[in-house]
Amino acid sequence: MPSESLRFETLEALKNSPKGKLNYSPDWLEKGEDILAGCVEVSSLSPLSGQILKRLSPRPLLKTRSLSSCVRDTSPEVSEGLSAGASVPISPRQISSPPPVSLHAEDDEQVTEDNEESVVSPVASPPPAISVLSPRATQMAGCIRMCERKHKAKAKVELSLRLEQQERLVATVSSCESEQLKRYEELMELKQRQEYQSMRDMMEKETQESLGRQEKLREEHRHRMKILNLRLREAEQQRLREAELERQRQVEGRERHRAINAIQEEVLQLNQLLQPRPSTQTDPALDHTPYITRGNQLCSQVSDVVPASADGQFPSVEDLTVAERALQEMRSLVRNLQGEEAQAAERKRKEQDEEEEKKKRHEELKAQQEEQKKTAARSAKEKAKKEGLQTGADESTLKWYSALQDAANQCAQACDELSRAKDTQTKKLKMELQKAATTPVSQIANISGAPLKEAFEKIDKLLSSRPVTSAGKTVSASQHPQGLEFVSYKLAEKFVKQGEEEVASNHSAAFPIAAVASGIWELHPKIGELILAHLHKKCPYAVPHYPPMERGTSVEDYQKILGYRVDDSKVEGQDSFLKRMSGMIRLYAAIIQMRWPYTGKQGPHPHGLNHGWRWLAQILNMEPLADITATILFDFLEVCGNALMKLYRGQFWKLILLIYEEYFPRIEAVTSTGQMGSVTRLKQFLETSLRTKQIPVPKCELGSAFFKS
Repeated sequence: MPSESLRFETLEALKNSPKGKLNYSPDWLEKGEDILAGCVEVSSLSPLSGQILKRLSPRPLLKTRSLSSCVRDTSPEVSEGLSAGASVPISPRQISSPPPVSLHAEDDEQVTEDNEESVVSPVASPPPAISVLSPRATQMAGCIRMCERKHKAKAKVELSLRLEQQERLVATVSSCESEQLKRYEELMELKQRQEYQSMRDMMEKETQESLGRQEKLREEHRHRMKILNLRLREAEQQRLREAELERQRQVEGRERHRAINAIQEEVLQLNQLLQPRPSTQTDPALDHTPYITRGNQLCSQVSDVVPASADGQFPSVEDLTVAERALQEMRSLVRNLQGEEAQAAERKRKEQDEEEEKKKRHEELKAQQEEQKKTAARSAKEKAKKEGLQTGADESTLKWYSALQDAANQCAQACDELSRAKDTQTKKLKMELQKAATTPVSQIANISGAPLKEAFEKIDKLLSSRPVTSAGKTVSASQHPQGLEFVSYKLAEKFVKQGEEEVASNHSAAFPIAAVASGIWELHPKIGELILAHLHKKCPYAVPHYPPMERGTSVEDYQKILGYRVDDSKVEGQDSFLKRMSGMIRLYAAIIQMRWPYTGKQGPHPHGLNHGWRWLAQILNMEPLADITATILFDFLEVCGNALMKLYRGQFWKLILLIYEEYFPRIEAVTSTGQMGSVTRLKQFLETSLRTKQIPVPKCELGSAFFKS
């Protein structure tokens, strides 16, 4: 039938409508959502549904409009018909037929509310209208509802199938998951067992390794214990050996100590034998002074060794050697003294035997000698008046000069072996002794008395064969048999060299050097003789002596004899020569008047002012030399004139007057015009002294306050 075909077309149109194309998801139930919750639009008919209704029913357009408005037809044709033909809006409440079909009750209520809002007329409160759908519309609505129920049933079936499939899938997945979980647990358990086994194997391996290391450490410990035990035994043996050596050293030290004590006792006893006895004190031929001096030196040398051992230390072999050498020398001194005493006693007996025989002749010989002396003096005066002054020193002065030079040469020969030593050790000792002798002299200065005393003590110790510290090293003259002679020779040479160089440049240095030299001279007379020998050799005018030129002597050698320095055939200038001679004469003039203030001796000066008076008288008895005599006379009188004036008083002024009136014209006569400087200084000094009757004290003389500082 045509109507049946239209139904199916209508259904097809509904199927193709937006409501018929709704999507269904199987997950809505699982998520707890409504199947139609996503639909927000109200189901409506196709735009062609109006034309279909016109063909099916010849009813007025109002019903069609009502139906179309009920089903919310949105086609343009229906909308135009509604707007053109309807004069009064029709509300769905006026239609008695059931409302349009809806898939969900909530959707129906929403469609109804929408239709009510869309068909509201601007006319307020229209009268109610009742309209009834046609059977076909009702049938169509029923078909629609049946179709919706069919689709809903089909959807429920599919949904249940889908739920069952989903449950089966969930069960399958759950079983797979449980099986996989079991496999995973089994795998983890396997891994744990493997890790446990590997850790157990590793721990067993580490245990074995630790046991091996412990065994190795035990072995090393045993080895080290063996080594330590060996070392302990060796240390114990070494300690025992050292203890034995220490015991032997102490035994030997005690033996050396007892030996040194015995040596000291014997040396002191022998030194008592060197003292003069009442029976020999009156014998002038026997001089005990050198023996006593040397004996005291040897006693001091031994005493220096003993205190070191008395402090708890044992003397060394060198100390014992020094003490034994001192003992041997002391014994030789005693033997020599006893031999001289025996010879003196023998001579004394012979003299006593001959004394009685000569006693009668003595007075006669004495008278003859006095007569001869008077005759010789008269003849000498007559000869001097006839011939004038001497050109050289007298015979006694020359003998004294020769004796001093011979003593110096003997001392030089005695230490010749040490001076020419070639082995390293002896040369080193020679240099140390020379430094020990010359360094204190070089350190003498016009500052205060303390440095002079220190220098004096060093020199005295060295000459007494006691140890002296020089340049950080300890040295003693007793270390070599010729050490004392070598030190004495070099010391005297250094004193004269200081006068030649230091005093010549600085006149104030004469008195401190002279003070130390005179003090050493008192304690060690041999040093004084050597000083004079070196002084006379370098400055013969200190004798005084004018050496004549002998045959076969070259000019250069003669110049050296006169005191000039000759280097490579070149003679030094006159000014330099006079400066050096002036320094040595000033040192000599200071020595004869200076005394060492710290000495305990109260005896006469070993070379006092009487030698200065002799020197001055001898100079005036000799013909003056150009430029030299005026220089040395002025230097001597300026340094020593005040001391001679205080000692000789009137006799000194007679001598000064003699120099000014008789001797000074002779000096002027032999002096050329270019050499008048020294002559002028001497003339001014003599005139000032005679006018004031006073010789001024030297500016550089050392007073008592100097030695107290």
